[in-house]
Amino acid sequence: MSEYLTAITELLGRIEVEEKDSIAAAARLMADQVAADRLIQVYGPGGHSNLAAQEIFFRAGGLMHVSALLDEGTLLSNGALRSMAVERTPGYGRIVIENAGLGPDDLLLLVNAYGINAALIDAALTAKERGVRTIGVSSRTHAEQTAPTHPARHPSGANLHELVDVAVDTKVPIGDAVIQLAGMPERVAAVSTFANAFTLNLMVVHTIEQLIEAGVVPPVWRSGNAPGGDEANAEFIGRFRDRVRWL
Repeated sequence: MSEYLTAITELLGRIEVEEKDSIAAAARLMADQVAADRLIQVYGPGGHSNLAAQEIFFRAGGLMHVSALLDEGTLLSNGALRSMAVERTPGYGRIVIENAGLGPDDLLLLVNAYGINAALIDAALTAKERGVRTIGVSSRTHAEQTAPTHPARHPSGANLHELVDVAVDTKVPIGDAVIQLAGMPERVAAVSTFANAFTLNLMVVHTIEQLIEAGVVPPVWRSGNAPGGDEANAEFIGRFRDRVRWL
């Protein structure tokens, strides 16, 4: 347990120190979007990467301007093997972005642990074609160390961090799992969900800091399970209900 805790805390520490500038740059884009009362779209195509989109959507302490694209194609709840097949299908990500109707006024946050799958890359390419500003959260190491012929890759062989306006590196090691146990051939205990959640929440914190410095106090969700939570949220729900598809 201590080895796993050490691995996680070291990884998060590296993100906080080494990605300080990229997180600040991402937060500037996010702050500009909120200040203009526009939504921040977030899409996490890939089995467990969907958790990242859900992490900062409708989240206690999170920005109300975050709108998750909760496309069912890669959700594990529809079948894990199906999810993997869909995320490897060229053209799928294009459909999701086009269906969302994103354009030049939009900001899209793309999150994926490995930064290579076909749905993810198609989403990034389509967003770029449509003039959408993009932020990518993924592991540069994992992408660069994955073979060009890997079956998950987009036909172009592109990596997410090469396509977005701002790339934030989560530094997830190849294979994701980090603990090697004696007598066990495979490593165990993945870290990508921790890395994604930490990175995204850092971006949210920095976004709110920048907004406050600019004299803007953004609406933030309060837990519905906390005293006064429903009442506090109700003040803003009418403002977002018809704009956020999955609200």
